Amino acid sequence: MNDDKEFRLSCPLPLTDYPHILMAHGGGGRLMHQLIDKIFVAAFGVGNLEATHDGAVLKPPGGRLVFTTDSYVVDPLFFPGGDIGRLAIDGTVNDLAMCGGRPLYISTGFIIEEGLATDDLWRIAQSMRLAADEAEVKIVTGDTKVVDRGRGHGLYINTAGVGVIEHDLEIHPRHLQPGDKIILNGDIGRHGMAVMAARENLSFETTIESDCAPLASSVQALIDGGIAVHCLRDLTRGGLATTLVEIADSSGYEINLDEKKIPINEQVRGACEILGYDPIYVANEGRFIAIVPGGDTDRVVEILKSDWPETAVIGEVRPARNGQVLMTGRLGAERTIDMLSGEQLPRIC
Repeated sequence: MNDDKEFRLSCPLPLTDYPHILMAHGGGGRLMHQLIDKIFVAAFGVGNLEATHDGAVLKPPGGRLVFTTDSYVVDPLFFPGGDIGRLAIDGTVNDLAMCGGRPLYISTGFIIEEGLATDDLWRIAQSMRLAADEAEVKIVTGDTKVVDRGRGHGLYINTAGVGVIEHDLEIHPRHLQPGDKIILNGDIGRHGMAVMAARENLSFETTIESDCAPLASSVQALIDGGIAVHCLRDLTRGGLATTLVEIADSSGYEINLDEKKIPINEQVRGACEILGYDPIYVANEGRFIAIVPGGDTDRVVEILKSDWPETAVIGEVRPARNGQVLMTGRLGAERTIDMLSGEQLPRIC
C-alpha cells in the first residue's frame, strides 16, 4: 500500500442514517452521489477515479495494448483469504498478465442489491484499493446500479482492464513446441475449497484460505529474465485440467502431466475426497502455468521460486498431434484428462 494514512478503518458514509443500501442509492440523485463520494472515491482516491465524468482519459505508454473484461459473482462475498473485491482486482490483473501485458488501468461496475450492509460495501471497496496498490494498477472509472431486494445476491462486480505489452513475444497456445515444459507456480485447489467451505459452513482441521493473488510481477520477472515464454494461463474456473485441455486443443499437440509432481495441500486433498471433487478441476485465483522451452526450465523455476516456493515442473508437450491431455498417475498408468461435462462449483469467482 502506498498511502497508508489515506485509509480509514471505518466507513465514512453515515451508517446511523443508511446502514444498508437503498434503491435510492442507485437512483441518480443525492444519495447515489453520496454513495460514490463516501464509498468509492474515499476508498480508491480522487486522484485515480474520474468520478464526475463519463469516462477516464488515459495516456498509455508505447507498445501494444491488451484489454480484458470479467464479472464476479462469488458466493459468499467474503471467504478465508479474500473477498469479491480482491477477487475482482486480482482476476483482472491476472488476465492481463497472462497475455504478457503490464496492467495499467481498471474500470469497475457495481450491481448492488438493496439491503446490502453499507459497511460490507466499504470493506469490499477498501479491499479493492489495497489489491490495486499491491498490483500497481489504477482504478480509473466505474459505475453503480442498485437492484431490488432478492434479485442481486448481495453484490456483483464487473471489471475491464487495460495493459501494455512492452516486448515482442507472442504468448499464445499456437506457439507450443514439442519438448516445452509446463511449470506451475504452487499448490492447486485452495480457492475453490475455501469458498465452498465458507458457503456450506464446513469445518476442517485448519482453515483453508484462498490463493487469491496478483501474478503480473511474476510474469514480468520471466519476461525481464529473457525467458522465451510460449504460453501463460491462470487456473480459474475448471482448474488445471480444463486449462490444459483448452491449450492442447488450441495448439494441436499432446500434453502429458505427471500426477506425482502436482503440488496439492493435504487439507485441500482431504476436503476434495470428502466432497467428491478432483483437485485438478477445482478453481484457483493465484495459480498459473508457464509453458516454456525445455532449455529455459531451470531458469524459470529459479525466478518463480523467489515468490512461489512450491513452483514445480509438472509436465511437457509431446510431438503427437492429437490435441489431448494425458496424465501419468501415481502408479504409472496414463489416463486421458477431459473437460467436465457440467459445473463443478458454481459461483466460485
